[in-house]
Amino acid sequence: MVARRRKRGARDSEQGIPSPPGYSAIPIKFSEKQQASHYLYVREHRVREGTKSSWPQKRTLFVLNVPPYCTEDCLSRLFSPCGSVQSVELQEKPDLADSPKEPKSKFFHPMPVPGFQVAYVVFQKPGGVSAALVLKGPLLVSTESHPVKSGIRKWISSYADSVPDPEALRVEVDTFMEAYDKRIAEEEAQAKEEEGVPDEEGWVKVTRRGRRPVLPRTEAASLRVLEKERRKRARKELLNFYAWQHRETKMEHLAQLRKKFEEDKQRIELMRAQRKFRPY
Repeated sequence: MVARRRKRGARDSEQGIPSPPGYSAIPIKFSEKQQASHYLYVREHRVREGTKSSWPQKRTLFVLNVPPYCTEDCLSRLFSPCGSVQSVELQEKPDLADSPKEPKSKFFHPMPVPGFQVAYVVFQKPGGVSAALVLKGPLLVSTESHPVKSGIRKWISSYADSVPDPEALRVEVDTFMEAYDKRIAEEEAQAKEEEGVPDEEGWVKVTRRGRRPVLPRTEAASLRVLEKERRKRARKELLNFYAWQHRETKMEHLAQLRKKFEEDKQRIELMRAQRKFRPY
């Protein structure tokens, strides 16, 4: 049995590392003490003809199966022997559409993906992608010169990084709000200039400017609208038209009479206890 396993392992090593079609496998290890290897699957980033991409063609390497302990700086260091790395970005899933990306902030950033991720590694020259596709391993993620934190040390570091500096946060928020107010003012000025001006085909764009302002979206305003709708439906409803309506009306009337009778009994008992009962 042991000899059969050894023979099978030797045959698998001769056949090479299994990888998805079109991808090259690069083995990595967290440290020298680790015996088993983890594999990164890489290929050149391509899109269909006529489709725009956020990543430069022929200079972008698409990486699959990136482990959670592998950061952007770590990937940049692993692929630096292939050429100068311009940028590295980790994502939860591949970016298929050419969507506009907002500038990143060190304070307001999405929650990190807990599992495996994909990465886009952009080289400064196209030769970096070709060199990465034939890169041999295993590559070490954590070394003595570049240690990578894991376990509770990583949690402590992540918590410390999550507490922002109040002054730096205030400066970034003020900068963002100034840019936002400037953009809104420009949009309003442009809309005011285009108001009532026909376009090339003679159509005039109708805007909401000058109309009656809408109700504020507050809880009190919503309750007033709901109460108004309820009264409107009650006026349209046919009362005592169906048999079940007659039955419900009688039952409600009987319930009110019973309730009033019990209240009268309690009041009489109270007056008797106070000796102020005068039936005549």
